[in-house]
Amino acid sequence: MSAPSGDRYGSSVYGQDIYTEPVVDPDTLENLGPLRGLAGSWEGIRGSDDHPVDTGIGHDVFVEHYDLAPIDAQTNGPQLFYGLRYHVHIVKPGEVETLHDQVGYWLWEPAMHVVTFTLAIPRGQVLLASGPADADARQFEVTAAVGSQTYGILSNAFLDWAFRTLSFTMRVSVNEDGTWGYEEDTVLEIPGQHEPFHHRDRNTLHRVAPPVPNPTARAAI
Repeated sequence: MSAPSGDRYGSSVYGQDIYTEPVVDPDTLENLGPLRGLAGSWEGIRGSDDHPVDTGIGHDVFVEHYDLAPIDAQTNGPQLFYGLRYHVHIVKPGEVETLHDQVGYWLWEPAMHVVTFTLAIPRGQVLLASGPADADARQFEVTAAVGSQTYGILSNAFLDWAFRTLSFTMRVSVNEDGTWGYEEDTVLEIPGQHEPFHHRDRNTLHRVAPPVPNPTARAAI
């Protein structure tokens, strides 16, 4: 089941008034729906990455630090998001040099029961992915596809030529033991290869620090 397209956000959901903003709860942590279990700072020491190399498939093990900070509620007229701003930093075990760096937002839209995920990396690539979820869901998935006008992928000219990203899927599981994990499948089109390449990443993250409340929630204390 995919997230709603633009034509689903019509009068049946938000009405004809596209300007009036809703009443907002200042406490983001209490309104994150399925994202609440992700708030805070996390580490994972057994990450796994399968990536393309000239001989076929390369494999890396990585150590990941993942910060997810609650932000104040965001609105587009009647549309309301509660969310987390995140930063991911990844290195190989025992090394200092950055293997991967990533920033973006996880957003929860209560009216539509939709999770939205943004990604930007300093290799010159961004994407917007989305997927449906119940407010109490412990598993959910977001997807993006190249060419989509709503949940799509943009790459710099070299990446679009040499390692063209066709689609992105991220599955998240919030576990009973307080950890959470993800599996990513980034499908690439590579010159000279007859079949798309599945670039896969996965990790399980353990909380190392609790979340700091968003600014309006802190001001209300």
